[in-house]
Amino acid sequence: MQTISVLAVLALVFSCSLAYDVALNQPWKLWKELNNQRYSDAEEHVRRGIWEGNLKKVQQHNFEADLGVHSYWLGMNKYAAMTTDEFVKVMNGYNATMKGQRTQDRHTFTFNPLADLPDTVDWRDKGYVTPVKDQGQCGSCWAFSSTGALEGQHFKASGTLVSLSEQNLVDCSGAQGNMGCNGGLMDQAFEYIKENAGIDTEDSYPYEAVDDQCRFTKANIGATDTGFTDITSKDESALQQAVATVGPISVAIDASHGSFQLYKKGVYNEPFCSQTRLDHGVLAVGYGTDSGKDYWLVKNSWGEGWGDQGYIKMTRNKRNQCGIATAASYPLV
Repeated sequence: MQTISVLAVLALVFSCSLAYDVALNQPWKLWKELNNQRYSDAEEHVRRGIWEGNLKKVQQHNFEADLGVHSYWLGMNKYAAMTTDEFVKVMNGYNATMKGQRTQDRHTFTFNPLADLPDTVDWRDKGYVTPVKDQGQCGSCWAFSSTGALEGQHFKASGTLVSLSEQNLVDCSGAQGNMGCNGGLMDQAFEYIKENAGIDTEDSYPYEAVDDQCRFTKANIGATDTGFTDITSKDESALQQAVATVGPISVAIDASHGSFQLYKKGVYNEPFCSQTRLDHGVLAVGYGTDSGKDYWLVKNSWGEGWGDQGYIKMTRNKRNQCGIATAASYPLV
């Protein structure tokens, strides 16, 4: 989206005869091949410099993680040749500054402090979760979070797991306040689905990673909702109960850090994460404890090559880290 302008600035930074490590020539070539990355000569110069800088960060972090300093590890994924600022502008599309256009479809989750909840939940094991998807270079994370939550609730009600169309939401929910690849909100997506009396299947309305004309077809509806429920903001106990008793839940997080961009495995713990500066929509599909550390099991929409096969374990019960419980909701079916 904003790659060209960013590259112009970066070219100035890396134009001063930057000497690359020749020992990394083959790893760089292999990384490009594995991640299907092709660059012009000018862009190659810039990307190589960013990639080497990120490689040093990953190696240092993982050395410390192996020593027990960190609870998670980083990896040289397909985003390793992007700066963090560039990455956030391109990939993160949850727009917390938006205001919902309507409120009549909103309900509030009823928290029961006496509820006996399981220690571990993973809705993938119960058939509620479709395979990891890839939003591409389009700020449509909010659409993937929305479809993920509805896919789970539709399965709960019908016993059939149907992959739903993110492109339908990208193209058609502007009246509810969403802006396609330029951002949106999950609740506004749920509003659209109710008012539209449904959302098409992924097969009938495949993803394009660009804004396009609305092509919703009533005959291809895969699911619908009757509104949505918001979970008490910043209450991780309420979110835990919702995940345990309802199913996968749409959540918004602060994903603006390089540590998130390059996350590979382990329990992600980013002390500089914000509870309120939310910029990315994802799906909480479970929770548990790993080596004594509580975590949320979160499905992302950056493909299986990111994180732990497309998933991340995010710190749980640590003052709502990254704002995971700040704006959580799910559709009613």
